[in-house]
Amino acid sequence: TNYLETLLVQVWYPTTVCTQSREQKKIITKYLKETGTPEVIEKGLHLFKLHDFGFRGVSSVESAAIGGLAHLVNFLGTDTMAALICAKEYYSEAAAGFSIPASEHSTITSWGREGECRAMRNMLDKYPKGIVACVSDSFDIFKACAQYWGTELKGTIERRDGVLVVRPDSGELPGTVLQVLQTLEGKFGSTKTSTGHKLLPPYIRVIQGDGIDITSLEMILQAMKDNGWAADNLAFGSGGALLQKLHRDTQKCAFKCSHALVDGAGVNVVKDPITDPGKKSKHGRLTLEVRDGKLTTITGGQGDPSKDRLVTVFKDGALLVKDTLAQVRERSNEGL
Repeated sequence: TNYLETLLVQVWYPTTVCTQSREQKKIITKYLKETGTPEVIEKGLHLFKLHDFGFRGVSSVESAAIGGLAHLVNFLGTDTMAALICAKEYYSEAAAGFSIPASEHSTITSWGREGECRAMRNMLDKYPKGIVACVSDSFDIFKACAQYWGTELKGTIERRDGVLVVRPDSGELPGTVLQVLQTLEGKFGSTKTSTGHKLLPPYIRVIQGDGIDITSLEMILQAMKDNGWAADNLAFGSGGALLQKLHRDTQKCAFKCSHALVDGAGVNVVKDPITDPGKKSKHGRLTLEVRDGKLTTITGGQGDPSKDRLVTVFKDGALLVKDTLAQVRERSNEGL
């Protein structure tokens, strides 16, 4: 069984990426509701609140494809092209994710320190409509927000048919995010949501793409809520933490034998080490059933096979089930 287990258990990677991505989706949805912008969820715009920046941070193009597609089960924003190709080739999805025009540091710093504002203006000129993101911390993020975006380019931003997304990419969290929001509010103003939280005008938003993992994401959203800011002001980008800063033990993923035929008789198989009760395995024939609205593993042959959510996908070299990405997404949305 060791050879087969080694191959099969490699599903830990997309499973773990997808699980953590889904949990972050739940966190984002929670704070959007709690800070008075449920319409963001109703319009499906919450699916663009966690953008995949992870291609360059993984170990291979194959990892980017598999992990990036796992994230796209839950969200629609990605810069990982390999994931889009994987979705199209294997899951019948012509366009699994989307991105927007966005500057990077070199496209700003190549204009020089004195040319930073002109570089930012160039982004607005080149993309006069739609959403455009611009990294703004190449030299001084707060000067960029107050003097460039908030003064010299303010009129252009206000008249523009679209949304400018300001991107800080360094600094202490959550302090930098809160200070950026406060600086932008001082120049562009804000309104109040139904819960009394502040919301920037619809033509300007912020994306935090540095230092984001499942822990810091919730910490930032909680700090925003505590300081009177609506969650809709902010989107997140996540790279290495989304696709690479995880391992098989993150979700304790393992394959264990639970039942065997010995001399023609069925035998329940279990490991139960006295030194670590957390490593006790499930015993007997297993089914995965919905009980009290939750997916539950039934052990010891006590389940109802007719209710088993697990089905045979591969058998004797044949693919018996070919799910589309749309079907996988539909299952993932159960219970949200």
